Amino acid sequence: MRIDKYLKVSRLIKRRTLANEVADAGRISVNGRPVKASYSVKIGDEIEIAFGQRPVRVRVVSLDAPSGKDVAREMYTVLEE
Repeated sequence: MRIDKYLKVSRLIKRRTLANEVADAGRISVNGRPVKASYSVKIGDEIEIAFGQRPVRVRVVSLDAPSGKDVAREMYTVLEE
């Protein structure tokens, strides 16, 4: 799954177009390397998103698209906020 779609489906970012813009601006890094929106996410990847002054780090746990928004948080575990 592409990282922009993963961020939207997991509800870390609300819209896929916004996720795409954030990734292309270089504010998303996976395992310490900046990535573009087309990066293919794998289970175990550590994603860091720079939201202004507070970066958020999560670890990918699942790639299955959830059936509801309450289940979306099960796609990742928060490492640092």
